[in-house]
Amino acid sequence: MEQKLRVGILGATGMVGQRFISLLENHPWFEVVTVAASPRSAGKTYEEAVGGRWKMDTPMPEAVKKLVVLNVNDVEHVASTVDFVFSAVDMSKEEIKAIEEAYAKTETPVVSNNSAHRWTPDVPMVVPEINAAHFDVIPDQKKRLGTTRGFIAVKPNCSIQSYAPCLAAWKEFGPKEVVVTTYQAISGAGKTFKDWPEMVGNIIPFIGGEEEKSEQEPLRVLGRVENGQIVKAELPKITCQCVRVPVLNGHTAAVFINFEKKPTKEQLIEKLVNFKGFPQEAGLPSAPAQFIRYLEEDDRPQVTQDVDYENGMGVSIGRLREDSMYDFKFIGLSHNTVRGAAGGAVLCAEALTAKGYIEKK
Repeated sequence: MEQKLRVGILGATGMVGQRFISLLENHPWFEVVTVAASPRSAGKTYEEAVGGRWKMDTPMPEAVKKLVVLNVNDVEHVASTVDFVFSAVDMSKEEIKAIEEAYAKTETPVVSNNSAHRWTPDVPMVVPEINAAHFDVIPDQKKRLGTTRGFIAVKPNCSIQSYAPCLAAWKEFGPKEVVVTTYQAISGAGKTFKDWPEMVGNIIPFIGGEEEKSEQEPLRVLGRVENGQIVKAELPKITCQCVRVPVLNGHTAAVFINFEKKPTKEQLIEKLVNFKGFPQEAGLPSAPAQFIRYLEEDDRPQVTQDVDYENGMGVSIGRLREDSMYDFKFIGLSHNTVRGAAGGAVLCAEALTAKGYIEKK
């Protein structure tokens, strides 16, 4: 790309905003030129606004330290400085819907990490390896918004990334019933052990709203485009429990599955390791070379050994075996703040750029 696209981060001071900042350092296509946050942060440098709350393992990039934080509510001004924005704002669902549409109506594409628009019928919710074709609804969304280049695209919830890719890889075998328990890291709540000490040595068997998302969002990802809207798939039926565990990064899923057809273990593994999609075909900068890998060892995947597979953009599967009540069971692991959050959104933006939906203003 001759000239990098100018990027703004909405909600830049929070944990996901920080992850966007760190992932976009030295990105070949995108350059962070604008950081926006709440009015209380506006006017400070990014370094001042974040203060001692930098939560990434790597240092704050020098290029953003002296950027002056803009007021995220000053939509026209923020939009005038960028080609597109990533959204990670911390607001109510209705406020997020409104502000993301406001940015889109300034002819600024919005790639969102938030859940507010995940069920808006003409907003694509995309895991680029699985359903990049859902971007085809964007022209219909633009008609509704009255825009020529502004639109909203979102990525799905972090909790589904460790098992939904398997459902896509195994589509030809007809997954029909899925029972999932997710063991979710504390960074999914925007926390570290420093600011959530009561999670040390603890498990909390409830994450608000997470089970509904984990049961329904895979069906939208696996759905189809019809009359300018996304229609969710009817199968598989999914039931889920979501548990918060004392892990910093990495969501693990324990999954039981029934199929309409009866595959062998070897067939299932072959489909996993050979599964690829638009990011791999297009050679997108953040795309994992191998999206899903299968680990043969009985004690893998493990968070400490496997969460950073493919720079956190890959999914690790293990312990696939026949079950006494279901056809098969397995364990999945994905990085919740990279593939599951900011990294997944960056990959969506790369796919949108490659497909011509995002370009210089």
